[in-house]
Amino acid sequence: MYNPSSFAIEDLSELQQQILGTRLAMLVTHGEQGLQASHIPLLLEPADGANGTLYGHLAKANPQWKDLQNGDEALVIFAGADAYVSPAFYPSKAEHGKVVPTWNYVAVHAYGSAEVFTDAERLHTLVSALTDRHEANRAEPWKVTDAPADYIDGMLRAIVGFALPIERLQGKRKLSQNRAAADVAGVREGLAASPDAQDQILAQLMR
Repeated sequence: MYNPSSFAIEDLSELQQQILGTRLAMLVTHGEQGLQASHIPLLLEPADGANGTLYGHLAKANPQWKDLQNGDEALVIFAGADAYVSPAFYPSKAEHGKVVPTWNYVAVHAYGSAEVFTDAERLHTLVSALTDRHEANRAEPWKVTDAPADYIDGMLRAIVGFALPIERLQGKRKLSQNRAAADVAGVREGLAASPDAQDQILAQLMR
């Protein structure tokens, strides 16, 4: 990821918050079948003073897990809010007209080599934790144990789990930091006035 220093996220806690706040990540690998990508929910297990470990699973029918098994480096992308920035937002447009469109966004890239596993107990723990996380805000959360045990056993046999210790993290927060203060304010106000929820989130991040 091209990441000028003015946009780089260096704080580990901020990087981890972006990971935790991303509901669906993109796992990218390269192997015998070339580049492959899957969109999957992941869990982050933080570690004091370290990047932490990501946990997830793939369908056994998805050949991408074999790339992980081979020990090759994988990339996991956690995309945050994004918004188109119109030149019309910049007060400097009226002054000299030397402005072009751009895009503001937040993203974190995590890199590491994974360990795959098919142990039923470990998989059960993983899918239970994923389920509990995403059911937490429901009035009556569904639990893995709500389904028949033999049915869950069969579902577990159809997936492959993985643990990916994060070897390096790269974060980018592109929020018009390279513009003059008046232009930054113009972008913030323009996005805040938009009916689009993503635009409004970006405006909040720029405050």
